[in-house]
Formats: sequence, C-alpha cells, structure tokens
Amino acid sequence: MKITSVEAHFLCFPFPEPIRLAYYGGERTIVKRDAMLVRVITDKGVIGYAPGQASPRARKAINEVIAPFLMGRDPADPKALRAAFQKGPGTDPDDVKVYGSVEVALYDVAGKIHNKPVSELLGGRVRDRIQLYASAGMYMEPEGYAAEAALAKKLGFNAYKMRPGRGPDADLETVRQMRAAVGPDFELMVDAHTWWRMGDRSYPVETVERLAREMAKYRICWLEESMPPDDHDKYVALTNKKIVPVATGEHEPSEERFLDLIRRRGSDFVQMDIVCQGGYHTAQRLMPEIERAGQAFAFHSWGSVLEVAAAAHVGICYPDKLVPWLEYPCYSTDKNKFMYPFPLATEILKKPLPIERGVLTVPRGPGLGVEVDEGVIERYPWVEGPWSFFRLDSPPGTWAVTADHSAKWG
Repeated sequence: MKITSVEAHFLCFPFPEPIRLAYYGGERTIVKRDAMLVRVITDKGVIGYAPGQASPRARKAINEVIAPFLMGRDPADPKALRAAFQKGPGTDPDDVKVYGSVEVALYDVAGKIHNKPVSELLGGRVRDRIQLYASAGMYMEPEGYAAEAALAKKLGFNAYKMRPGRGPDADLETVRQMRAAVGPDFELMVDAHTWWRMGDRSYPVETVERLAREMAKYRICWLEESMPPDDHDKYVALTNKKIVPVATGEHEPSEERFLDLIRRRGSDFVQMDIVCQGGYHTAQRLMPEIERAGQAFAFHSWGSVLEVAAAAHVGICYPDKLVPWLEYPCYSTDKNKFMYPFPLATEILKKPLPIERGVLTVPRGPGLGVEVDEGVIERYPWVEGPWSFFRLDSPPGTWAVTADHSAKWG
C-alpha cells in the first residue's frame, strides 16, 4: 500500500456579526473560527484524518515539505516514517511540529490497515475512558460565568474552565459566584492567560499571588497560565508556594522548554496541544518525565471533536492519575448557550462522540474509530484573514491572530 495524496484543507465558520468582548485594558473582536482537516489517502482507498493548525505556515509545511516526503511511501508503520522524516527533510523544528499533526492521520491509516485502534499502536490502552472538562467562558460578567458553569454541570460534566480578565475584583467575584452556582463537588479551572496580555494593566506577580490565595478558598482545580509562560522562574516560585495547583505548558515552543518546566517543577499540571506542539511523539516523550516529577498531564484542546478524539487515544495509554483530564470546548447551539457558535467543531464527525456524564469512552474501532464527514470541506469554505483581533488601551495598539493557538498573523 502506498500514500498517494496528503491534503491540508482549510475550513472556516464566519460569524454573522463580529463578537466583541471587553476585557480589563482592551477589547477582543472575534470574526470567525478556523480549522484544518488533514487527509492522507492511499492507493487502496484507505483514508486517514487528523486535525491541523489552520495557519498559512502549517499548510505551507504540509504542501511543500511533508506531502512530498510521504508520497509513494508505505503508511503501515508511522514510527518508521517519522524516523525517516527526521533523518531527511525534517530539519526545521517547526516543520517537525506540523508533522506531528499529520502523523495523527498516518496512525489513523495504519490502524485501519491493521484493524486496530490508534491507542493500541501507541503502546496499548490501560483504560477505555477519560474524563472531560467543559471549556468555555470568556470576558463576561460574573453572572455569565456562573450560568455557564451551572449549564456544564447540568449537561453532565464534572468540571468547567473559564477565562477571566475583567479586573482583579471581578475575577475573584466570578470564582465566588461559580462555586455558589455548582456546589462543592464540581471542579473549576481558571485559565488566566489574559492577565499578562493587557499591556500596562497586566496583573503584577503580587496581584496574581493574591488572587491565587483568594481563589484557593473556593477550591479551584488549577490556576492556568497566570503569568507570561516563558518565565519559568515565576512559575517555579508560584508552584513551590503551594497556594493553589498551577497549570501551564500550552505555549512551550519546544521539547527542551517543556523539560525545563517539568524538571524544575514549574507546574502541577503540564499542558500540551497535540495539534501544534508535536503530536503523539512529543506527548509520549514527556509522559515519563512528568510522572517522575510527580506532576500530571492535561491536554489543551481548543478545536473540533476530531481533535478531542485524537488526543483521547494517547491519553488512555496512561493511568488517570497521570492523565486525569481532557479539555472539551463547548460552543453555543440552539439548545445551549456558551461562548459563541462553532458548528463545524461537531459536524466534522458524522456521529457524536460517546460521552456520558462528562466521560468519553474511546472508540475501539480501527484507527481513530470515528467517521469524518467530508462534507464540511464544502459547507465551510475558507475565508482569508485573521480570526481574532486584540485592541489594547495602554499602550494603544491592535494586533491580529491566526490559527488555533493565537499565533500572530503575518
């Protein structure tokens, strides 16, 4: 069997009207949500799928470096293909990270060839299920976050993550209202990445530590990316104070930086995105280090349910003590109101994932065990341009971002 085609399809859901979200020090405008669907096709008609990062840089790497390398090769052994890629054209670290997302499709193909789920090709599952947390909330009044948390609980989830950034007092009041809305036996995660992106109004370390102490009273599960992620010294200091569990990692640029964070114990929960930070290969190389450091791993997943399914297959190869959580982004539907609509995120699969009371049972069918609806390629054609814009009040300025990981446009 030979690979005959490697395709990177940009997809887009433009909003009818731009969504404007005020935060402490500026405003964010979201005009659309983008996605990438990767297809690897063989001469025997076997097709593998993967989520990709919807950035021009990623598509260029696939079209100009990865696809030419894979054409005509046997897809039955993804590990052998990776070794050959890294010995051959895979000399650019950014290209290798993009290869990690394409590699998910290679594992999907290989699983279908061998009639095994991807998890078995990754070393073997030790469990069938993984717990999801509902991920939504961005730049709302405290009452809005509390309502979303309550809705997540009503839908059967056991945890909810939100994104504060309305000012220290409002952020603390938000946590108080969320806890009151969901009761004591429900996990709350605080993704504070906005706190260091507000220009002159960004929270200093003293404010971060004060908020951590106050939020700890409401038993939050973790405080995520509360400071610039490249400043490991600050994360080591905060983690060592044991005020509240600390999470970070989704902006680490390389395996070496991940290892620095892990070995210095700069967090309690190490986060990684399989789409844009190296795929299965990097995740599996980090797991032993995380376990040795007495930390836990929690996926960053901010795209479609195809991304959730792909991440789950490697997550269940480890015990839930090491990999307790998988992020499940929640979008607005006709029945449920969350951040904003993104129907492409669920329509990419023909059938919903088997989720019951916030727990995903990972399919045992060949490959990823899911059926992709290729109709999304036609239903959600690409619209050029950034998907989001940030405006700062001080210093004044506006910048645009693209891709699913807030990479700057252009």
